[in-house]
Amino acid sequence: MKVTANETEFELEPGSSLSAFLDSIGHQVGLVVVERNREALSPSEAESTILEDGDRLEIVRIVAGG
Repeated sequence: MKVTANETEFELEPGSSLSAFLDSIGHQVGLVVVERNREALSPSEAESTILEDGDRLEIVRIVAGG
């Protein structure tokens, strides 16, 4: 199945969780904000969110600073 994250297409195994996908691309749940199909997800939803073919993700890294 294919998902698009930040305008890049990825081929994933069916049934992949959001948290597993984030791990595979070097991101850690809680250190990024994820929007799936224009709906913001909380970090607690990452493990239970199963990605589907055609999903569009926007991933933004949280940066602290002043």
